[in-house]
Amino acid sequence: MKVVILAGGLGTRISEETSTIPKPMIEVGGQPILSHIMKIYSFYGFNDFVIPLGYKGHIIKDYFLNFHPVNSDISVKLSNGAVDYHSTHDFDWDVRMVDTGLHTMTGGRVARLRTALENDTFMLTYGDGVSDVNISELLDFHRSHGKLVTMTAVRPPARFGTMSFEGDKITEFKEKPQTGEGWINGGFFVCEPGIFDYLKDGDETVLEKAPLENIAKDGELMAYRHDGFWKCMDTLRDKMQLCELWDESKAPWKKW
Repeated sequence: MKVVILAGGLGTRISEETSTIPKPMIEVGGQPILSHIMKIYSFYGFNDFVIPLGYKGHIIKDYFLNFHPVNSDISVKLSNGAVDYHSTHDFDWDVRMVDTGLHTMTGGRVARLRTALENDTFMLTYGDGVSDVNISELLDFHRSHGKLVTMTAVRPPARFGTMSFEGDKITEFKEKPQTGEGWINGGFFVCEPGIFDYLKDGDETVLEKAPLENIAKDGELMAYRHDGFWKCMDTLRDKMQLCELWDESKAPWKKW
């Protein structure tokens, strides 16, 4: 089953980084967050990736074109330039990168992948979010209900700490807990090819607007509720929080 990772956006809310690189290439623990996301899926046996590109897509292409030599020991025969690679990694990934336009919206990018996805069920997520969601259980849930799309619903982390009082005395303080109420779109979708019937408005199609709204109205959108860890790298502050978790070996999404 193919895994689509949306990687073409401008990333304007983290422009401190995206002025030079696309958002999915921002590093956490010395590797692009895109690689973290791919390793989440690979842990569950999904190694066939399709990446729609847009803003600074050539940087993502260069990363994968040079992945093997950069991550392998090499021998060079200077007499003729022959190179032997002595692999030091075990990634068995197939990565197809598709230029989908600089300003194409999320739904438009998915629509452009119709041929590449071969009319099969596929997974879909964003190129800036990590989670400890169990992908196998997500897929089992999707297959159990027979609907068109499954969206992983998550509880967003609060921006600020919360506290409880007795008079002016603070009796409880929690730093940035997840909100107790409300669910949001956490990505990590499973989609049937019928989703393309809702993506007919060209490159301006925003997946999260009319397509998902209409799929929901038609009773074809299901939620896989995930109470565990989820984090979107939307701002520089988010990046620093993810880096801190990684550096302290407390990254819940790291299962490999």
